[in-house]
Amino acid sequence: MLKFLKHPLTRSLDLDDPRTTLLRRRIIQEKHFLRMIYQDWYGWIASSLPPDNQPVLELGSGAGFLDQYIPGLITSEIFPSPTVRIVLDGCTLPFADASLSAIVMIDVFHHIPDVLSFLHEAVRCIKPGGTVLMVEPWVTVWSAWIYSRLHHEPFDPDAPEWAFPSMGPLSGANSALPWIVFKRDRELFESCLPDLSIKEIKVERPFLYLLSGGVSLRSIMPNFTFGMWKRLEHAMAPMNRWIGMFARITLRRSHHFHHTASS
Repeated sequence: MLKFLKHPLTRSLDLDDPRTTLLRRRIIQEKHFLRMIYQDWYGWIASSLPPDNQPVLELGSGAGFLDQYIPGLITSEIFPSPTVRIVLDGCTLPFADASLSAIVMIDVFHHIPDVLSFLHEAVRCIKPGGTVLMVEPWVTVWSAWIYSRLHHEPFDPDAPEWAFPSMGPLSGANSALPWIVFKRDRELFESCLPDLSIKEIKVERPFLYLLSGGVSLRSIMPNFTFGMWKRLEHAMAPMNRWIGMFARITLRRSHHFHHTASS
């Protein structure tokens, strides 16, 4: 069934092939369900940025269009792409201390093989009061069933470590990693990163993204049903802690910097 549902544009391409990212950019623009979801996420990111004019960095920009919402956005990717301004590794950011207003990303954090190094770099690069904003997969009863059975990416909520072996930029992943770091191991996060606080985690999207087919599968529902499903999600919002599939995560750097050793 999943083979039949695979999107024809990317069906024959390797996940780590840069052409896959470019085709996913086209898919996001053309699929009504998916485009509306990204527009909602982009609007949230743009409205949640600190009120200043310092640069904002987006990680993993290749398939998206957030630069249409944030003027001057520094778009980036881990491999060369004609759609981004800079190629970089999130674990060694090429920016001066306190030079960024925010770092933002969608579906990227769980692909970073050493998120502790990235988080230390984020603390270094963003200014006091700056933010890290991300939309990531989240572990709930419903999402665990979906991610472990119907999703192509690795999913291991019992992983003892925050890191995983570095593989391809997209094939290497643990979809449970955001939940592990910010929920399961929250005390460890707060101990390792005293200058970066978790301001909000909003669990959401139990159905819409799944029904859109995401960037890898065909849409499961016709476009005209989008509004109906969105209203259903809104009505079921109190249940998102059990059925949500994604989370909007807001981190903020404190105004007082503590020197801690990376590990």
